Amino acid sequence: MSDGQHVAETPPGDLRIRSMTSGDLPEVLRIERISFPTPWSERTFRNLMRRENARLWIAESPGGQLLGYAVAWFAGSEVELGDLAVRPAARQAGVGRALVDSVLKDARSHGIQLVFLEVRATNSAARRLYRRAGFETVGRRPGYYSHPVEDALVMSIETTRHPR
Repeated sequence: MSDGQHVAETPPGDLRIRSMTSGDLPEVLRIERISFPTPWSERTFRNLMRRENARLWIAESPGGQLLGYAVAWFAGSEVELGDLAVRPAARQAGVGRALVDSVLKDARSHGIQLVFLEVRATNSAARRLYRRAGFETVGRRPGYYSHPVEDALVMSIETTRHPR
């Protein structure tokens, strides 16, 4: 299916969230390239899949279509949400929120109280998603991103304050 076609808005309760497998990588990489000006490589995803402290999730439709993914890693008493993307035709249907909620739930289940991320300062859709999930802006990293050069906003959430 091309990204020009619209995916029926699937209620988040009908989404299946599962661990990413190597078989998911072709579609993950396709969404990654569409979503980011400096996309992660296949090698980066494969390396993260081998790391014990990393978690990679897939959101798929009831019919098995990969709609989005999230990548996070556990570092001591914190979790960093390093990557999250949703197929363009499935955006604003609750997929991103379901993935964020999965990251937060996993963090809480491991006793982690702080989850943080960096987001492009101009990425208003992502910032809105994270704010609605309870994240707050706690800092700025000037010139953090390239292509184009742009500041990152650092956002965080205390998982115990948002027990969704």
